[in-house]
Amino acid sequence: MAAQNTTQKTSGSEVQPHQDMATARDRIAGFAAGIASGATKLFVGHPFDTVKIRCQVEGGHGRFKGPLDCLVSTVRQEGPRALYKGASIPLIGWAVMDAVQLGSLSNYRLLLQGNNKAHKLSHFEHGLAGLGAGWTVALVATPVELIKMRLQMQYASGAARKYRGPFDVARHLTKTYGVFGIWHGLPATMAQRSFFFLLWGSYNVYSEWFRSLRFSSAFPYVVGSGSPGAIENRQMSEKLINFLAGGMAANTFWCCCYPVDVVKNRFMTQGDVNPIPFRKMFAHVFRTEGLSGFFRGFVPTFIRAFPTNASAIFVWESTVRLIKNETRH
Repeated sequence: MAAQNTTQKTSGSEVQPHQDMATARDRIAGFAAGIASGATKLFVGHPFDTVKIRCQVEGGHGRFKGPLDCLVSTVRQEGPRALYKGASIPLIGWAVMDAVQLGSLSNYRLLLQGNNKAHKLSHFEHGLAGLGAGWTVALVATPVELIKMRLQMQYASGAARKYRGPFDVARHLTKTYGVFGIWHGLPATMAQRSFFFLLWGSYNVYSEWFRSLRFSSAFPYVVGSGSPGAIENRQMSEKLINFLAGGMAANTFWCCCYPVDVVKNRFMTQGDVNPIPFRKMFAHVFRTEGLSGFFRGFVPTFIRAFPTNASAIFVWESTVRLIKNETRH
């Protein structure tokens, strides 16, 4: 019997491999674009982050009256550059973190799609991909955030400083907690990053909602597709959708995870002599400061979340499209 030809033909032409199957470029695009996203976050978000960390850790001890007082006091006493304290590590760290987070997010999505890009994921599956990305990036985020926060919480200058720089912090942590000292607080970081399920799940919800809208010539000028007055061929650009959905998803994320973030940061910046375990830090914060203690620094975080993450996700999505030579991601 003649061997069966494994290549099917239609009208004398070969059927090409499915164009929607993932390629190597699809797998690496998220990692490469994540570097641009991380640099964007540093430039836009680090001053907000410094105020947030200082309010979270010191706000309950009478040092600052609120976020604005923290900002003014920091600039007046230490100069504007103090808002970028600890930025040297995030300069590299955020680029690496976003490369790992967004690259792994892309690959978890492809895994859930069975490597078929045409397969549409549910909101829940987008959340699962986000959860996996959160746990993955926690391995990189823990040392970066731990060193950054220790430097941010250093108010002294000159010879009075406890740490001379990021490498001095890393040396101290390794001496205190052993060879894995820079990963002190990994379980706490993984707990906080678990909320990436909500970040990326809600990002898909908001994105689909914005795509369903159409511009209108009458107030409110944006209506649902099929509504009276809707101009069906006029809708938001994909870049604008990325920006708006990214900012709204970030605000959703922080509204839900903020108490856990406060406890994580308290745990990771406390003294190294008789430290309070992470699981007991929740009770400690409640006992010493009440419910308000879980929301120290929330205002600068909420304000920071939209522009920082909207810009970062916009840059990431745009860069991915550029790398993959697509008009839409």
